[in-house]
Amino acid sequence: MNRADLRALTPETLAALANRGLVKRAEKDLAAGAGPAVTATDDGTVRGVFPDGVETVIAPGADLDAADCSCGAPGVCRHRIGLVLAYRQAAEDTPQESVAFADWSPGEFDDDALAAAVGRPALAAARRVQDRGYSARLHRPTPEDPVPRVELPTCTVTFPVPHELGYALTDAAPAMRGEVVALAAWAFRAGDDAGRTELVTVGGRPQEGDPGESLRTALALAGDLLLDGVQQAGPVFAGSLRQCREELTAASRHWPAGAVADLQEQVEAYAMRGTRYDAGRYALLLAEIHARHRAAAVDPVQVLGTKEAPTTPLRRVRLVALGCRIGGSAHDRTAEVFFAHADAGIALVLRKRWDLAEGQDPTGYELSSRRLLGSALHALAAANVVSEHTSRAADRTIAISRGRIAATSVTPVGSAWTELPGTLLLRDVAAHMRGLGERPPQLIRPRVAAESVRVVAVESVGPIGYDPAGQQLEAVLHDPAGNEVLVRAEHNPLCPGGLDALAAALGGGQVQCVSGVLGSAGGRFVLDPLAVLTPAGVVVPDLAAGEGDTLAATAAARPADPITAALEAGLAALADAAHHGLRRLTAPARTRLDDSATLLRRTGLRTAAGHLRDLEAALREDSGAVARWVDAHIHLAVSLETHRQAAA
Repeated sequence: MNRADLRALTPETLAALANRGLVKRAEKDLAAGAGPAVTATDDGTVRGVFPDGVETVIAPGADLDAADCSCGAPGVCRHRIGLVLAYRQAAEDTPQESVAFADWSPGEFDDDALAAAVGRPALAAARRVQDRGYSARLHRPTPEDPVPRVELPTCTVTFPVPHELGYALTDAAPAMRGEVVALAAWAFRAGDDAGRTELVTVGGRPQEGDPGESLRTALALAGDLLLDGVQQAGPVFAGSLRQCREELTAASRHWPAGAVADLQEQVEAYAMRGTRYDAGRYALLLAEIHARHRAAAVDPVQVLGTKEAPTTPLRRVRLVALGCRIGGSAHDRTAEVFFAHADAGIALVLRKRWDLAEGQDPTGYELSSRRLLGSALHALAAANVVSEHTSRAADRTIAISRGRIAATSVTPVGSAWTELPGTLLLRDVAAHMRGLGERPPQLIRPRVAAESVRVVAVESVGPIGYDPAGQQLEAVLHDPAGNEVLVRAEHNPLCPGGLDALAAALGGGQVQCVSGVLGSAGGRFVLDPLAVLTPAGVVVPDLAAGEGDTLAATAAARPADPITAALEAGLAALADAAHHGLRRLTAPARTRLDDSATLLRRTGLRTAAGHLRDLEAALREDSGAVARWVDAHIHLAVSLETHRQAAA
């Protein structure tokens, strides 16, 4: 019993290689005594003879597809799976044959081995992607999670069997399997060469022409907004932003294109006096465009994006809904349904937008009955979705169609949250947050949706209260490791019953898990909730009924963190300056900058205070104010992000 590759094939891996039905059938046969008689030779050949006379042989070095079975079924059949299960069962009965943890890297395979495993055409397709350059996140094997995994821009690849390529799994469509397996192996190779780093950039070569022209246009537009303020940006300026976004996309500058698109939305929202406009968000986008330009020379693939395909079709996937977030303006409504993709270990987003007719003003509860993928929105936001018509974009948004041949099934979520992998279901929030320390600052990270969406297992729930000043509901929960997490939900006027539903779910005394956007603030872990899992089912606050008229206890006052307060005050002053325009600053805006610089200095943040003083000097001299504003905002934003991570 010396086939380590077969012993590493768990039922879950076999289900991913074939399908769950075949695995269950083989397990049932084995339990009923209808499994094969297994023999293994010294050279590693494993042979099984079934009671019905079918003989299956797995030669040394061969995967399941290459196995020889007399049943005549194409591809992986129940006999091949039954033989593996029977072999593993026999190996488990032999103590000396226990499987040891293997700390290995798929980067060990050279290009000849890759060509033999995936084929020359697939390797050639992968080389074209490598020439353009791509980014990847590596998850190396650990005793707790022994399967190495690579997150590529639009799919995930895992290597469940140590030192074997033939069993590599991916959620990409079968036609792309060979290509993405090669890309994943190269990503590990790049990480190994760079000292076992987690984030890697592979390949990439200079593009013809001047790929920076569109980015310089974005910088010029951002500079104009900084000087003149959002009040002066009319429809013509919004059109310029739209054209710039299209040029950036055409030049494969996807991340700055996303920032320009969001900036365009902010400008249009302000012009329509929409609730989507936020001065802090507006200022952060201006700073992001400049930050990406400054960091592009160091790592253009990570900072700007690459020429990867806009979307990648996925094979049959199972998604677990984690709740829904409702947004919108006077002219539209949007729903973002968040899903856990357990096999990939990440969260994804499905977006839907509805235009509103004159006089329409639907709440989240009224939207909850609208149909999406053939189901009501409230059912989809708390469902298991299995689909063969799913595509995934680099920003982790997905599109799902029902299809004519392969149906998309939507069933209640049940207990699926509690079965999610450790990358999504957190039982120790502190350990998870410590692992995020290697990430680049948010200003220059790839712009992926649901990056921080997680499910937190709940051991207990503490006091629940309402902060009338911030219009926030707050509750304290503890995870199984004893970490304290502050659940903080802001009132959404489009979902008046949301806070009441959340308070009722958290106060019911039987909370199992809470999904949401996980971050840190004021030295605490903070979860912005999306949904709550209770024994009665999933509660999605944004889709709940009610008028928001239930009285709640007042939340206890929390001690302020002076460093956070000083940095937030400085960023608010910079956002106020960007809103008015550096050429058009009012006296109160100048005073706010001065007061913020003083507060930063008194708090001990002398470098941050110096940046604000430099901006004030540039404003007096009427020279270089844009560069000084950008320096100040980037420094304060990165300082606040770093401080929040360290404090938590």
